[in-house]
Amino acid sequence: MDILKILNDLRAEREHIDQAISALEALGAGARSEVSPAQKPAKAAAKQTRGGGRMSPAARKRMSEMMKRRWAERKKKQKAA
Repeated sequence: MDILKILNDLRAEREHIDQAISALEALGAGARSEVSPAQKPAKAAAKQTRGGGRMSPAARKRMSEMMKRRWAERKKKQKAA
């Protein structure tokens, strides 16, 4: 296998992909300006508001202890190797 040929083929493919991305971005930019916020689907609004998922102090402490144990085990394995 000729590595230079493979590199050239990959570069050419990357160029085609970059051109396709640019074309799609140009189409997307035009489409975005035509859609008003009132026309956006309800899912888009739901995605913007990410809520909750906060850890309680007890859960945070448990996670901290677990991670400390995990890292201690990892250090032991590295020293043994």
